[in-house]
This record gives sequence, C-alpha cells and structure tokens, in this order.
Amino acid sequence: MKPENNNSPRPRVGYIGLGIMGRPMAGHLLNAGYPLTVFNRTRAKTEPLATAGARVADSPRAVAEASDIIFTNVTDSPDLEAVVLGADDKTDGVLDGVRPGSIVVDNSTVAPAAATRIAALLEGKGVHFLDAPVTGGEKGAIEATLAIMVGGEEEVFHRALPLLQRLGKTVLHVGPNGAGQMTKAINQILGAIHLCAMAEALALAKAAGLDLEKTRQIVASGAAGSWMLSNLAPRAIAGDFRPGFKAGLQNKDLRIALEAAAQLGLDLPITHLARRDFQHLVDMGCGDEGTQAIVKTRGNQ
Repeated sequence: MKPENNNSPRPRVGYIGLGIMGRPMAGHLLNAGYPLTVFNRTRAKTEPLATAGARVADSPRAVAEASDIIFTNVTDSPDLEAVVLGADDKTDGVLDGVRPGSIVVDNSTVAPAAATRIAALLEGKGVHFLDAPVTGGEKGAIEATLAIMVGGEEEVFHRALPLLQRLGKTVLHVGPNGAGQMTKAINQILGAIHLCAMAEALALAKAAGLDLEKTRQIVASGAAGSWMLSNLAPRAIAGDFRPGFKAGLQNKDLRIALEAAAQLGLDLPITHLARRDFQHLVDMGCGDEGTQAIVKTRGNQ
C-alpha cells in the first residue's frame, strides 16, 4: 500500500449504501481516520458506524455537502441514478449538494452505459466520477482484500487511490468511465459460469455416490480448480446458503452483462445458459440466498 501524505489534511469522505458490502467498506475508511458521513435508506444500518464516530446524514445531498469524496454502493442502475439525481422531488441527490472538484466513486455494479451517463452529468458540474465496482464478496469487504476495477480519468484515479487501497488488495485503473463496469461484467460472467460448472460437477459426484468433500478437494487442487470450488463449494456441500453475495444480485449482473454484449453486437450463449439457471433459482424463491445455492437447480439439495 502506498503511504499517505500525513502533512496534508485528510479529505472528508461520504459513503452512501451500507449493505453487506458497503458497511464494512465504509468502516475501513472510518478506521483509517477519514472524517466520514454516511447515508442509508434504512437508517438502522447506519447505527454501527454512527457508534464508531461517523456522522449520519438525512439524504445523499447532505452527504455530498459534507464530503470531498463521495462513495456510493447501491443495487442497480436505477438506484444509482436516484442517489445521484434525487429520488422523489429531485432535490435530494448527490448532484444537488456536490461541489466542483469533488470526486464521486461508485462501488456498485451497474450498467456501463449508466456509469458513462452519470459521469457526464457530474462533469457538467465540474465533478469527477470513477466507476469502481468490486469483487471478492462479503469476506473480501470485511478483510479489505477486494479487487477493485476503476474506470475514469487516470489523474482522478490517483487522487482516490489511497482511499481505494484501504478497501482492496488489488486496485487497477482499467480505462475511461464505463470500463470499470464493463470489466465487472466480465468478472460476473466468469463467476456465474464457474458456479454452474460447480453445481453440475457436484450433481454428478452425488449421483455416482462419491464423497462430495473428497471429490471437491482433489479436483480443486488441479487444473479444474477455481475460486468457487475452493470457497463456495464447501458451503454448498454443508447446506450453508447464507449470502456472501446474493443469487438475485448475480442474476441482475448477468442481465447487465448480456445487455452490454448485445449493445456491442455480441452473442454469449454460455452466459445465456448461466442467466437461465440463476433466473430459475430466483424463481424458486432463493434470490436472497448466496450464489452457492445454484446447486439447488441440479437437485443437490
């Protein structure tokens, strides 16, 4: 991690969206000594950070007014637009309170086109934008070992880098605005297909009467190994479907990836199959379970 310049004042930081990922990420910034203002639609989720010393704001606009760098971490493109532009009366969004020269860093997973649209709106007010989605799940957020893929101006990226390095182990600038979200779409395609492969492999092992854990251990140690086999297959085998990342969000991310591919004139047939499986899982009522619940679509549970 690059050392920070202790002779310069720390920027005031805002964080909007304190879900499974956002709350620990905001906590790392607070623990690093950054003055922190937070907002969440469900106010109760702000309480642990407030107890630790964060200020709680009543709106995204109030967060922006109190901050030099504003982080957002919400569910989907419409949620990001509501946070930035304002929800009902259109006067309570980040755009209404942010000052020229400030930076908005979005840690959500949204459509690349939404990222570029938000960037253009903020640029009109002299505000910089970085689309900086993350991967690594709840564990990575808690342990600050996330991988963060960042789109935007490189100079702005370097300004925000000391804060991003508080949140992740691998932080890379991948191109202009929208490139971070496109890279995340690629990540989600790979992760979803690996999960579906894991589900089918475990289904075959079970049908053949093999010991599932021993089978997992041996194949995970060779060329067929993957992060999913090492980290999520043990939970699936144990029947632990608590979410580190929700299946419904994976389904949403695959929709984003397929829409982005279609806009580029590209067909991704295997990704369509993975989306079918995750949609089936959501239709089964398992959208709030972890992505390892994909094994249920193969009759593994």
